[in-house]
Amino acid sequence: MSESPSQPVRQVTEYELLFDCVHCGLCAEACPTYVATRREMDSPRGRIYLMKALAEGRVELDADAARHLDLCLGCRGCETACPSGVHYGRLIEGARAFVEKNHQRGFFERMKRQSVGSIFPYPARLRALLAPLRVLEAARLRGALQALMPSSIREWMELLPRLGSGDRPLMPRPSTAPKTDAPTVVLHRGCVAQVLANSENINSERLLAAAGYRVLAMPVTECCGALDLHSGNDVRALEFVRANVHALQNLAPDAIISAASGCSAAIAEYGEILKDDPELGDAARAIASKVTDLSTLLLARNFKSEREFNHTVTYHDACHLAHGMGVRQSPRDLIKAIPGVTLIEMEQSDLCCGSAGTYNLTEPAMARELAQRKAANIEATGAEFVVLANPGCEFQIAAELRRRRSKIKVMHLADFLALATKPTAIHSSENPSP
Repeated sequence: MSESPSQPVRQVTEYELLFDCVHCGLCAEACPTYVATRREMDSPRGRIYLMKALAEGRVELDADAARHLDLCLGCRGCETACPSGVHYGRLIEGARAFVEKNHQRGFFERMKRQSVGSIFPYPARLRALLAPLRVLEAARLRGALQALMPSSIREWMELLPRLGSGDRPLMPRPSTAPKTDAPTVVLHRGCVAQVLANSENINSERLLAAAGYRVLAMPVTECCGALDLHSGNDVRALEFVRANVHALQNLAPDAIISAASGCSAAIAEYGEILKDDPELGDAARAIASKVTDLSTLLLARNFKSEREFNHTVTYHDACHLAHGMGVRQSPRDLIKAIPGVTLIEMEQSDLCCGSAGTYNLTEPAMARELAQRKAANIEATGAEFVVLANPGCEFQIAAELRRRRSKIKVMHLADFLALATKPTAIHSSENPSP
């Protein structure tokens, strides 16, 4: 039985939720950082001890305490393993906001985090930043530039997919319009995804239309807030959340998805995030209840492949899809339903690859170690494709496989379905229109 909460002296996180943890330790082996370091303070249980000690004034927020909290990926694998239903995601997000408000980082660390936070939630800024790199890539000079960069910048550049004309397949536009009474779906296009992996958005929308859904478009896509929630910028996160609630409320769809599973999981938490908001609380709860994923919607409409695709595939469970939304089997069922496809399960398929939003930019050493573990497990399957449902995972895993000179293709589920189910699939241009 858990102890009763006392009165905290600091508002570190949702204090009462800390007492749901019974300290059994079953979460430890589901935690990527504990698996890597074998340090108790880098496990969910250890971090919960730390949050409680900080809240009760028994520990000061120094660099060491901040470091243990920073190293958490926020993957929520511990939530899947926990028998007590601990809301660890909410706890770590609260603690991160406390750290950002009360801990002074070093100059270079502050600059790095501020740079990431000022660019990635804003697609126009990200496009502008990448414009010179697009020119160099077109001139076949990107590799030479990367070789000249310091190792820290080079590792960031290695995460970027090709920016010019690529080899991402696109579904043809459906030849017939959905029925007027068909269920409606909104696809949240994400902030980074629409710049670096727009084919995943386009293919998701076209697959849904081919399955008989009416796809409604958001006039403007604001960041879902996930990047700020994970990094402790709760003020701006709330601004993004409210903007999205207003937009989605006006569209009133039957279902909401995103090609980025981190965005889906964040939107699914809007009801909790705005639970005390007198204006938007009810709307946020209604929106959260409509969040689902591409594979669930396609299976619900009996989506079928139109051709045989004789290849071997393994599947990587994106953290927030598996642990945040509990979606594991439907993507596998969809892949296995393609004639000729052989699905081979990998070891630790749901252990984080190290992407985790912007984690691979702010914590590159741990992210690289986890990418290496993931790539080794993928290669051990002997599969030709690794399929996943999150662009961040795609960039992270593809970068590591390129370093290994592996021929395994890394594809988002939507892009893979476009390739595997349509013999007339065309190839994407730099920024194709839906």
